[in-house]
Amino acid sequence: MILTTPLAALGRVVLEALAGIGRIAIFAAQVVSHILRPPFYPREFLNAILQIGWFSLPVVGLTALFTGGALALQIYAGGARYGAEAAVPAITAIGMVRELGPVLGGLMVAARVTSSIAAEIGTMKVTEQIDALVTLSTNPLKYLAVPRVVAAVLVVPVLVAVGDSIGIAGGWLVGVNQLGFNSSTYIKNTVDFLQFWDIGSGLVKGAAFGFIIALMGVYHGMNSGRGAQGVGAATKSAVVAASVLILAANFLLTRVFFGS
Repeated sequence: MILTTPLAALGRVVLEALAGIGRIAIFAAQVVSHILRPPFYPREFLNAILQIGWFSLPVVGLTALFTGGALALQIYAGGARYGAEAAVPAITAIGMVRELGPVLGGLMVAARVTSSIAAEIGTMKVTEQIDALVTLSTNPLKYLAVPRVVAAVLVVPVLVAVGDSIGIAGGWLVGVNQLGFNSSTYIKNTVDFLQFWDIGSGLVKGAAFGFIIALMGVYHGMNSGRGAQGVGAATKSAVVAASVLILAANFLLTRVFFGS
């Protein structure tokens, strides 16, 4: 009995994790199945675009700006050891559009948006507003989940594109003003090195991250516990789950796009 107790505990953890993955997968399938079914709620959709996209621009832009500048400094410091300082514009650009732009942008939006969605919907559940929607013959999944998920899938790639541009601009500012690069040469090297799929892969990642961000917020909000403590726990779980899934999805997508 003593020897089997740790194994039993491990088994319970694994089974609970698998059950959680199954619940999320079923919830995601339900959301996707309702996307093209009427009724539609354009007002909720437009509000979600405003909340997820427009209000996230400052944090995404500032994150990308400082990341691009720091990346240029690090690449220059490393390249100087091997006489490869000229590679700074190219590597900064590809690092931003392939990885840092989508991942850091996704994580910043997750921190801001996933928590907001989970807290809002969790509060609606606690105050029985979701039950009121059902009473009014309104499907909560259609009204609360679908507009946010669709808006996030469409808007996060735009945020990624803006973040990529600002991050490359941050690298350019540091390269020209601190590292002694010629401005036109820096820009030419950046444009010549980037390929279409470098940019496209980052935008595809942004769409996948947007789906994860909104889905985790809605799922944990609609399954939150009662009271302020339940809403707080749901908000924390939503942000953690979204962040981990973004990193895992980034690895899988990178493996698919660029793996040998």
